[in-house]
Amino acid sequence: MAMRRYPAGWLDELYAKADIVQVVSPYVQLKRNGRKYWGLCPFHHEKTPSFSVSPELNLYYCFGCKAGGNVVQFLMEAEHLPYQEAVERLADQMHMPLPEMVEDPGWEERRSRRDRLLSANREAAAWYHRYLWTDEGKKILDYLYGRGLEDGIIRRFGLGASPRDWNRLTRALTEQGFTREELISAGLSAGRDDQDARDFFRDRAMFPIIDQFGNVLAFGGRTLEKDLPPKYLNTGDTPVFNKRKGVFAANLLRKERHLDRVLLVEGYMDVVTLTQAGVRGTAATLGTSLTPEQAQLLGRFAPEVWVGYDGDEAGQHAIEKALTIFEEAGVAVRVLYFPDGLDPDEFIRQRGIEAFDALKPMNPARYRLTRLLERSDLTGDEGRIEYVKAAAEEIRRVSEPVEREVYVRDVCARSGFDRETVLAQVGAAAPGRAEAPSGQTRARSAVRSGPAAGRDSAAGRDPGRAAERMAVSLLAVGHMPKDLFRPEDLKDEGLRRIAQKLLSGQSPAAILEDASVEERDLAASVFAEQAFQQEEDALTVATDCLRRLRLNRLTEEWEAARRQASAETDPEKRRAALTRVMELNAEMTKLKQPNHMKGAE
Repeated sequence: MAMRRYPAGWLDELYAKADIVQVVSPYVQLKRNGRKYWGLCPFHHEKTPSFSVSPELNLYYCFGCKAGGNVVQFLMEAEHLPYQEAVERLADQMHMPLPEMVEDPGWEERRSRRDRLLSANREAAAWYHRYLWTDEGKKILDYLYGRGLEDGIIRRFGLGASPRDWNRLTRALTEQGFTREELISAGLSAGRDDQDARDFFRDRAMFPIIDQFGNVLAFGGRTLEKDLPPKYLNTGDTPVFNKRKGVFAANLLRKERHLDRVLLVEGYMDVVTLTQAGVRGTAATLGTSLTPEQAQLLGRFAPEVWVGYDGDEAGQHAIEKALTIFEEAGVAVRVLYFPDGLDPDEFIRQRGIEAFDALKPMNPARYRLTRLLERSDLTGDEGRIEYVKAAAEEIRRVSEPVEREVYVRDVCARSGFDRETVLAQVGAAAPGRAEAPSGQTRARSAVRSGPAAGRDSAAGRDPGRAAERMAVSLLAVGHMPKDLFRPEDLKDEGLRRIAQKLLSGQSPAAILEDASVEERDLAASVFAEQAFQQEEDALTVATDCLRRLRLNRLTEEWEAARRQASAETDPEKRRAALTRVMELNAEMTKLKQPNHMKGAE
């Protein structure tokens, strides 16, 4: 399906009207310093302000976590909003009416159908909730009370009850104007056709599944009767619901600010009980194993995720799988282990919030080594050898020398092998030989960074590339003479593309609008580099940048021509190459004259 797009002229007007300082100020306490505003980054924890806002370019950039973009992208990050909702929210703040948008064929019909299904789900959730408080719903209400839930938390999560009757909900919603076909499509009714529709959920405690935008997408139901299997039943995939892409309580996660972590548990009741006890930022998967899509979604709400599955063997096995998924998704992850085989719901009800707060999360390497030890038999040589070999595989993934040393000592103490033997098995006789970073270390560095982080550090080591970045930065704010600037002087393809867009008249905000993830990271970091207080300072640097860029390009051409002249055996071609060497040498000599670029201006 083609993505809905707003007219370019309307977007330009919106960006011109929006004051990014005013938009950001409710989220960050900003202080002006020179031409920029600075504050503590809302996207990662820091003590020294590294978050900058440029009213001149209408952009933000954090020099700590590398988050950056235009005013719409700030709203997307701060509010966890999709692009369209962020644009519409900004337009509302600016009191700008939405334009007619270019739409793909059939979009209006799909939107109308989606709205109908979401409306049906919303009405069903309200109906289930009302039914819970009736005499007929008392059995399920008593069950919830028996699990320690209070009225306030029941209402906060919108918990409900479905009757044992075959079609009570179906009749109620058709009377409100919904068709049986719509109810079947939404997963509220089941049947071969609309004439045979009956309630999908019967005689169950109902848990509405609500996304981060407040839409009721689906339901989970727990039966209290053995004759109505399965024990847990969830809505199947529908046009508005995909169980791989969402999590339970996403709507509450969105409302939390400055979460240190998200706690991922297995069951809906775990989430409700922990939330009632005062544990913030808790979510659960939707009746399936963790998926990459869910891992990425959870990573948007906090710097790291703690996996707190049930303490039994099945739960621990699921944790090991979840760790791999989070690491592959680049999400920092740790494990919260519940002792004695308890699940989070049982633990919090039996031992209280103080005991919960006392639990210490483990990083993936420590958790995997602990699990390995539990499965190992160290009473014989064969078992000890297998234990050390497996432990060495895990330790090899750890990049931090100090962390490695702790694990090596622990394995030595458990196995009886000396340090040199274990290190030899790890393949790291010295800390400097550490292999590629572990998933945990990769995840830490990936949070809010992306490709720009590596490219920035590369620029710091390469003076030529630093000059290219500065040239594009100056071009963005109008301090680089366009008539003298040549994109072909830039070796970096990404910088060249950005420069070409600037020369064509696109604003920095517009460039970020349509940029790929990598191009956005690069452009945001480059645009943020402009920091000159006086225009004459910027012009001096611009002149120097142009000179260095030309010299770099000419030097490379000179080296290539010289090599060609040395290797050429044909007299005519060799004479032409030598002529080109002399021409390039003359150009470089002229460029090195202090006033050359000023004269060119």
